[in-house]
Amino acid sequence: MTVHYHEEDLPAGVLADGPVAVDTETMGLVTTRDRLCVVQISDGKGDEHLVRFANGSAYDAPNLKAVLADPARVKIYHFARFDLAAIEHYLGVEASPVFCTKIASKMTRTYTDRHGLKMIVSELLGEDISKQQQSSDWGAPELNDAQREYAASDVRYLHRLRDVLTERLEREGRLEMAQACYDFLPTRARLDVAGWADSDIFSHM
Repeated sequence: MTVHYHEEDLPAGVLADGPVAVDTETMGLVTTRDRLCVVQISDGKGDEHLVRFANGSAYDAPNLKAVLADPARVKIYHFARFDLAAIEHYLGVEASPVFCTKIASKMTRTYTDRHGLKMIVSELLGEDISKQQQSSDWGAPELNDAQREYAASDVRYLHRLRDVLTERLEREGRLEMAQACYDFLPTRARLDVAGWADSDIFSHM
């Protein structure tokens, strides 16, 4: 298991075919204000790749964009809504098709309201991940070892979680409903960026 660090783009040919786990680190939670700093990606074979973007970056990352925009590759996220918005706003690609472990957790683990990645990994996989660096400065000129390990851990377990959660969705008869939610997520992310982040446009009010 190795964490690979890259500047401004992903090297060509470093990922195996098939689904990829994806996550992002930004300067904050407001997509249009808080720039994209890091994209993490893993093919689930044991290595994680971190692509860091400097302040003022043109986000010209053709190799990374090609992977993210590939319609033949499922992208596995935890809380895809946020990552999709950041990726499309800064990199200009729709990073779908999608599997979201947070949505899958909410649709299967209805016995709890704890759907954070740390809790899901602990319960379903028996692994412990640290969230200590979650609120650190991702826009710094250099990422420290703790930040790199934290970023890598956010994609390290997503392939395994997808397998477990898919089994549960099938067991509960909710696989098609979950897929419909995943398919809507790119539009939900665009609504967030366009100003409807806190509005339920489907409500009567």
